[in-house]
Amino acid sequence: MDTQIWLLPLALLATATLVAIPLSIYATWIMDGKYNPWPVFASIENKLNSGPQNWQQYATSLIVFNTFLFVLGYLVLSLQPLMPLNPDHKTLLSPTTIFNSIASFMTNTDLQHYSGDQHLSNFSQIFFGITNLFISAAIGLSALTAIIRALRSDPHMGNFFVDIWRVVIYLFVPVAFVFALIFLQQGSPMTYASSIQVTPLEPGAAAQTIVVGPVAAFEAMKMLGTNGGGFYGMNSAHPFENPTAISNFFNTLAMMIFPFALVFMYGRMLKQIRHSIVIFAVMIFCMAATIVWTIYFDTLQPNPAFTAHPEKNYVLLSPDMKFKKNFAAPAVPSLPVDQHLGNLEGKEIRFGTSAGSTFAALTTDVTCGAVNAEADSLNPLAALAPFVGMWMNCFFGGKGVGMINMLFYIIIGIFLAGMMVGRTPEYLGKKIGGREVKLAIIALLVHPLMILIPFGIFAATDWGINAISNPGAHGLSQMLYQVSSASANNGSAFDGLGVTYGFYNNPNPAPEAIAWDIATGLVMIFSRFLPIFAPLAMAAFLGAKKSSPFGMGTLRVDTFTFACLLFGSLAIVGALLFLPVVVLGPLAEHLGPIPFGG
Repeated sequence: MDTQIWLLPLALLATATLVAIPLSIYATWIMDGKYNPWPVFASIENKLNSGPQNWQQYATSLIVFNTFLFVLGYLVLSLQPLMPLNPDHKTLLSPTTIFNSIASFMTNTDLQHYSGDQHLSNFSQIFFGITNLFISAAIGLSALTAIIRALRSDPHMGNFFVDIWRVVIYLFVPVAFVFALIFLQQGSPMTYASSIQVTPLEPGAAAQTIVVGPVAAFEAMKMLGTNGGGFYGMNSAHPFENPTAISNFFNTLAMMIFPFALVFMYGRMLKQIRHSIVIFAVMIFCMAATIVWTIYFDTLQPNPAFTAHPEKNYVLLSPDMKFKKNFAAPAVPSLPVDQHLGNLEGKEIRFGTSAGSTFAALTTDVTCGAVNAEADSLNPLAALAPFVGMWMNCFFGGKGVGMINMLFYIIIGIFLAGMMVGRTPEYLGKKIGGREVKLAIIALLVHPLMILIPFGIFAATDWGINAISNPGAHGLSQMLYQVSSASANNGSAFDGLGVTYGFYNNPNPAPEAIAWDIATGLVMIFSRFLPIFAPLAMAAFLGAKKSSPFGMGTLRVDTFTFACLLFGSLAIVGALLFLPVVVLGPLAEHLGPIPFGG
């Protein structure tokens, strides 16, 4: 086994952990309001501060703010043909694609039913895309901060608008600026120009149009905010978004550092740092398991389409020294296809053989959704790891939301443990009652329901059958991945699914594309906000209770025993919710016949 394959994931996990520690200290300092802002910033904060808010007021502010974002996004995309920075005269997207795109960017999902370089002007990329990359990412982090304040029994949850300001201005902008400079230095464009004309070196070749724009800024925040998506349709596999192996390392690192840091911030703000270390250990163990699984079943295993047909497993070296496929008897000696590098289909080898598998696991574990390799081309069992990352949605998860989702499993695990030993369950000295457990269960069930119900509908109708590009189990996996990505606010996709509508003047829109636009848009909205509102209420109810004295029978939350309890809760609940669709999709595809080229 090539040990170099494991160097990239090990370096990423170690570097992200080291960066997360000081970043968590800084984030705690900012979100606790211990900084002294510049006078101009202090003036803005004072105007934004409408006063302390309880959980209902905080949730209402969140709804109002996102409604404003929806209207703003609708105006920008609807007026695209009339706006500046559109010299290529990009026209209007279809109405359902506009709805889907607004829902997607507003919910920090960035599931794109369009190709940015083909469908959006630079004005839309900046004032719709990049703007939402900052703001939507800040909403989850702000919600986590409010929940922490409630759990530590603060008299109020803070102020939503001030929290958004703090996250965007003091956390995201400076860090994004640093990463944008790195991507710019590595070769990502950063310009207001929309395209340039180049003449190829080949004699007589026609001039080519190269789409450019503020790519470095887009790329930095799409990764740091675990937004995902891409300025280009090819996403982080595009040589402008991800020019080099160095940029690929920093791309991957960028999507990890805030989710890692926020777990430590959770412990620092609660004065329970050992508790956060235990949570971090469980998360990183689960993340490492998904990385190892994906690398083993994709990077270290050949594509079964080739191994199932050894008689076709060669390339022909022609007399003019060009490699050609040849499925007849070779006229000259043939060279065997190199299979020791694993499944190379859909991979960008300039980043290293394990870069695609590592990225595929990490981007779903942190609900980023950016991709540097084709997820649809993963070996069937390798694709199971991204599915698990999206289904659990708490192996660090996105900014704030991943820790919030883990809180559900913490409450449920402690409650079950308390019932088994006959003691009233407690968390952070507060007794967990029926109301808190009900809210945790409701929030936890939103995710699987938003996946399984739409998946069942599409699998049983022409909307799903006509959209898939592969028959059988892989077609089911394509549909399952789409709704899983939408519900997890992830944004990656098995791109073989036909969901692109395109421009409004498309004369032959596919009904299934319209259906997928509307359905996934609704899934993204419900799956984003219901799991935020419920824990706001749960934390407020729990924080309002009197603290119980620590006793001999109290379950400590900073021990190895608690880590095992938390991991067991994740494994058991996750298996109960999603094991049937695992059998129908990835497992059935792995065990079934694989047609050549399929």
